[in-house]
Amino acid sequence: MRTVSQVRRTFGMPAFMGNLSQRKLASFESLGFRQASTTTAKSTQASKSKPLYAAQATLPRLPVPVLESTLNKYLISIRPHVTDAEYQATAKYVEEFKEEGSVGHVLQQRLLDRAQAMKDSSWLIEWWNNIAYFGYRDSVVINVSYFYAFEDDPKRRTQTSRAASIIKGAMQFRKMIVDETLEPESTRAGPLCMHQYKFLFNTTRIPKKPVDTSVTSDLETNTHVVVLRKGKIYTFDLAPNGQDLSTSDIEAQLKKIIEAAGSEWAEPVGALTSDDRDRWTEYRELLANDPSNARNLEIIDKAVFAVCLDDTYTVTREETSRNMWHGDGRNRWFDKSFNLIFTANGKAGILNEHSKSDGTCSTRMCDWILSNLAANKIDHGSPSTQSLPDPQALSFNLNQPLLDGIHQAERQFDKLVAAHDLQVAAFPGYGKGFIKQCGLSPDAYVQMVIQLAYYRMFGTLRPTYESAQTRNFLHGRTETCRTVTAEVQRFVEGMADVEVPVAEKAERLKTAIKRHTQNMGDAVKGEGVDRHLFGLRLLLKSSEPKPAIFTDPVYARSSHWNLSTSQLSSEFFQGYGWGEVVPDGFGFAYMIKENSLQVNVACLRTTMTDQGAKRMKYYLEESMRDMGTVCQSTIFRPKAKL
Repeated sequence: MRTVSQVRRTFGMPAFMGNLSQRKLASFESLGFRQASTTTAKSTQASKSKPLYAAQATLPRLPVPVLESTLNKYLISIRPHVTDAEYQATAKYVEEFKEEGSVGHVLQQRLLDRAQAMKDSSWLIEWWNNIAYFGYRDSVVINVSYFYAFEDDPKRRTQTSRAASIIKGAMQFRKMIVDETLEPESTRAGPLCMHQYKFLFNTTRIPKKPVDTSVTSDLETNTHVVVLRKGKIYTFDLAPNGQDLSTSDIEAQLKKIIEAAGSEWAEPVGALTSDDRDRWTEYRELLANDPSNARNLEIIDKAVFAVCLDDTYTVTREETSRNMWHGDGRNRWFDKSFNLIFTANGKAGILNEHSKSDGTCSTRMCDWILSNLAANKIDHGSPSTQSLPDPQALSFNLNQPLLDGIHQAERQFDKLVAAHDLQVAAFPGYGKGFIKQCGLSPDAYVQMVIQLAYYRMFGTLRPTYESAQTRNFLHGRTETCRTVTAEVQRFVEGMADVEVPVAEKAERLKTAIKRHTQNMGDAVKGEGVDRHLFGLRLLLKSSEPKPAIFTDPVYARSSHWNLSTSQLSSEFFQGYGWGEVVPDGFGFAYMIKENSLQVNVACLRTTMTDQGAKRMKYYLEESMRDMGTVCQSTIFRPKAKL
């Protein structure tokens, strides 16, 4: 089995489920007990001769934490954010909720019963998919989908050569999923659930009211790709008659598409996928009323993935990241499980739709493709001896209501993108190697960097979400690790106090990191705060009064994620990110490389009057320098030279 460290340990992206009023969601009643996903893919049955799903039957089920334990953790987590009076009031509500015979124990028993009834899956997964993702009604762009920007490939500088090589690598990774020969991942705690790999390829999110669905088509019989160029959509088979196209064949097909697309833009039907989910539902139904359009939608839905050949040039990290994050909205099909994106000057990246899988799986796939390309381990195959059929153009019949819908979606998209800023704090001073030689957890260290930067900018700490993967459990996805603790508060205050000696600053950093590492360990074990309370809240019947713990303003405030954070790392990535999850918040996506650190900062331009992301970038880089100086002078222990 591959260990998580071998795939650059990463946690899933953050979800936006704290304060539900901040985002447009369907009601609990329409979401909580409805199966949102359909699939025609083959089941994940274990086979002794095929390793991919071999451990599935042995995986433990996501636990229901002990009620008192969760409530105690909740009280600890809110303390830095409330006054003494607020804390006393909340503590009273918590005591009422956990008293023997209280509604808290009734809800806990209901959750235990649900877990027992769903012992072949997870008590959380259906709720989480429906409410956190499929029930989300705003555009999936910015706040749901997440991107990676790849490092340049010195061997492949042109758009088509870069695209062909990555497509070829992706198909070879996909083959390991089809054959079930992909080695499963594991941690010290045991094997990880590989269920999400079913949905990496040939998967499309389908807009529906009030809850979206998804369709995963058979991987063995659907080997065509869809390619977008100047708003036009084309398709060709990557394995005609069961024979995989070579890299040179793929590049030839891409060149044909660029030539066929010409210089004029078509009405970009893909722009509709950027719209509000309810409006997109209506327009998709209107599209499908035409038989030719319906066939085109089916081809797109069943495709292995989407490829976007942009006509834009990007140079800086920020330019490239923004292109991978959202682009111009016209040359994407945002509902595909992923879009591989290539600029006119050979920059490359990927945009991942988040509803069916988390960052661990897509990171492993991309890291595998890029590392094997760099090591010349991809089998590029031999060019076909016979001419290939030209790619097929997917032409849509568009009436006036559909044209109006496309234009409205374009306007909404442009407005959404213009409202956001993105900055990249790329720090080459040190990375994972230095942090480990200080005896510290690299992930927890960067969490402290983010907290210190935020404190320096705003003079306070606010609720912070770090995503923790729970794939040690069957059908596990993520849990919240609440970063802000009393120890973190003491650390940032000490860094701001010139009277605190450097050695004391270092000790406070170590203590804060130790606490965060413990909290993350609990979250990974399914023993965090947020998913448990989420489940209890959903089991409250509509006729029952809401317990005070859930109507308490502190509850909503403590899960209003001003800082939404997550880490993944690959030496082959130069960018990674997503948007803020509350209007007054930041999205912090960070990478910890061997000799460098990088944090992507995204927020609305209204933050600090259009200076929020720029200033946060400055404070992040300053905090990295200052914390490095503290560690260098106190706890750094260089490796002995042999």
